[in-house]
Amino acid sequence: MSERIYTAGLVVIGDEILSGRTHDKNIAQVASWLQVQNIRLAEVRVVPDVVERIVEAVNALREAYDYLFTTGGIGPTHDDITVDAVAEALGVAVVVHPTARAILEKYYADKGGLNEGRLRMARVPEGAELIPNRMSGAPGIKIGNLHLMAGVPHITAGMLDALTGTLEGGAPLLSETVGGFIPESEVAILLRDTEKAFENCQIGSYPFFREGKVGSNFVIRSTDEAALKACMAQLCEGLDAAGFAFTHGGI
Repeated sequence: MSERIYTAGLVVIGDEILSGRTHDKNIAQVASWLQVQNIRLAEVRVVPDVVERIVEAVNALREAYDYLFTTGGIGPTHDDITVDAVAEALGVAVVVHPTARAILEKYYADKGGLNEGRLRMARVPEGAELIPNRMSGAPGIKIGNLHLMAGVPHITAGMLDALTGTLEGGAPLLSETVGGFIPESEVAILLRDTEKAFENCQIGSYPFFREGKVGSNFVIRSTDEAALKACMAQLCEGLDAAGFAFTHGGI
């Protein structure tokens, strides 16, 4: 297993996300799935159904990270333009993938057959491979470090399942949590100084309001188990010295 950290970007595509008509659920499920693959989601961009904006986001993130995922815009309608935009970003043609066409012909054999709209879902950037889709027939698309997936969350989940174990990941990200009825503003300097002392660790602060009181959970993350434990010990010492009660595992 590699000790380096593998990263990914995600481009969420669709006017319906930006308008609020559809509430995105894919960011969370893609992030969770990547975590299991030992890949860290490093950046997310939400862009409209505009070719130029998709091209810009795809080119920026595919170069910045080990992997890039997109969700949305690979369906049968005129505003499903992700394939065209990605092909433009890569400088390749759009072609009908013969295997994708065969899959769709079989899937729609008892549903009225292939029509012009349904055939659009067999279009891929030239040179692409397919990501299996057991849910609705139309496959996802893989080309280079890009993975184009559906916008419908349960279909996206199926495509992620098909990709499980196929991507190289790095060192697993470990975490430990400590929390209590501690206002984060009162320990901001402690958190900063503790994180600064351990360059391999990151500390996230997550405030909450419960039982009429303000509190916070502090999550330390690292790929180095020894550094993680040392950082946790120093943070707990600091909290104790400041007179705060806390619970390992958070509250």
